[in-house]
Amino acid sequence: MRQSDTLTSSSPQASCSGSPLAFDQRVYALVAQIPAGRLATYGQLADLLGAYGCARQVGWALRRLALPSPIPWQRVINAQGRISMDPSRQGSDWIQRELLLAEGLAVSSDGRLPLGAHRWQPPERDLPDPACGALAVERLPAQPL
Repeated sequence: MRQSDTLTSSSPQASCSGSPLAFDQRVYALVAQIPAGRLATYGQLADLLGAYGCARQVGWALRRLALPSPIPWQRVINAQGRISMDPSRQGSDWIQRELLLAEGLAVSSDGRLPLGAHRWQPPERDLPDPACGALAVERLPAQPL
């Protein structure tokens, strides 16, 4: 999706409901496309899936992954450009930090990353089809900046 595209829907929460397994699989398929050295945010992935407002659900889907996982879940961070450090993550936040360091990304001691320099933008042809289990998404013309 180009940054100039705007996603809209009549009911943003509708795309978060339904089968969690189907949503999880769509999250995993999208995260699998993020190349090494690139980062995405939970909200960015939700938007790409046509699930505007469902960043938290993307995080929950990633928490359900069994570790170790072939899905590069470590490349997904919060909108502030940080690893979500939390005791409830049972150490996966520190695993995430080590995996990102191993990919050559600079991670500060408080989990901050250079999101602006490493944000992933998938080619439009690689975006999931929003008709496959997601809310219908319409594209509006780009608005001038």
